[in-house]
Amino acid sequence: MTERNVRVEAIDRRAVEDQEVEIVERKGLGHPDSICDGIAESVASALAQAYLDRVGHVLHFNTDETQLVAGEAEPAFGGGEVVDPIYLLIVGRATKRYEGTTIPTERIALEAAREYLAETIPQLEFGTDIIVDVKLGAGSGDLQDVFGEDSEEAGSSDSSSGQSPREEVTAPMANDTSFGVGHAPLSETERIVLEAERHLNGAYAEENPEIGSDVKIMGKREEDAIDVTVAAAMVDEHVADMDDYREAVESVRAEVEELAGEYTDREVSVYVNTADDYDEGSIYLTVTGTSAEQGDDGSVGRGNRANGLITPNRSMSMEATSGKNPVNHIGKIYNLLSTEIAEAVVADVSGIRDLRVRLLSQIGRPIDEPHVADVHVVTEEGVTVEDVRGEIEAIVNDQLADVTSITRRVIDGELSTF
Repeated sequence: MTERNVRVEAIDRRAVEDQEVEIVERKGLGHPDSICDGIAESVASALAQAYLDRVGHVLHFNTDETQLVAGEAEPAFGGGEVVDPIYLLIVGRATKRYEGTTIPTERIALEAAREYLAETIPQLEFGTDIIVDVKLGAGSGDLQDVFGEDSEEAGSSDSSSGQSPREEVTAPMANDTSFGVGHAPLSETERIVLEAERHLNGAYAEENPEIGSDVKIMGKREEDAIDVTVAAAMVDEHVADMDDYREAVESVRAEVEELAGEYTDREVSVYVNTADDYDEGSIYLTVTGTSAEQGDDGSVGRGNRANGLITPNRSMSMEATSGKNPVNHIGKIYNLLSTEIAEAVVADVSGIRDLRVRLLSQIGRPIDEPHVADVHVVTEEGVTVEDVRGEIEAIVNDQLADVTSITRRVIDGELSTF
């Protein structure tokens, strides 16, 4: 049995829910940073699937440096126009030839970007409102050995770790010395921010086409008072005049206020498009539903963390999760896995009020053997860390043993990276 370095101790702070001030942010699907995250991840999934289909396993690639340059637009009630298109550059590395097989990586990337934008921001016309370019440098097929695919190094026995050769082949080798962070459970404020954006960009948008996909939500809790500030881009084609716009803003406010009541009994105040100046006619009106059409650039990794939120009250990794290779790239795998571990522990172990998981890799070591798996816990009154240590360690070990399932679930789109 593999011996892993799992540590469990009391956390060095109060539970987030018990702190006097909490700040939470989510950048919606149409935010320029999220556009980059979404396209980078859709391209990564498409490349990984193409490699599986063509050569039987995932080859070396990364698309986590995608950049967006804002365009210029002239919105107007009833419908304006994009004057200069948005420019998006998919940047990274990809293996284009492997053992006699050629993989059309740039065509695959363009197709994936087109499909993602059509589904996520249908107001953006591909090729006119947004121009997508691809610059993928050649990856190296030689880097396959670090993935644990048919590698003598991956299958060799390491007597110091007590592993069997079969265990070593199962887990690829870490590509980097890096770490991932996860936490659970979500606080009430975190849940409101996350679910409000998902709802506005989901069921609400289906019934209210005037709201664009660029919805950014900031939550602030001071003791028991929660303020939710929403920046919602409105699509000019579906807004007839100023009165129509004001009605749309009020509708969003009421919708978020009602949703918040499902997650908290605390006092909640909702503010929408607070920069608007109706007297001056300065409002958040767009042609395409995203600020990327005019003045707001974007980049992978500058937005939401792997759990979908930006949480300054909690530890966070600065790694860009989206676009990274799902086989052995720690910046992706450990951020997703640490979140899964945290959620599993909170779901299965009684007496935990707050929990943080930090997974640290060491380059060249199997990814199921982190350099340390560090779990920090805030327990409920009457419960000690010693009471829950054994259960936590067992869950961490089970999750690490199944780490390779993360790869397949990411490729299949079952796990969100932002």
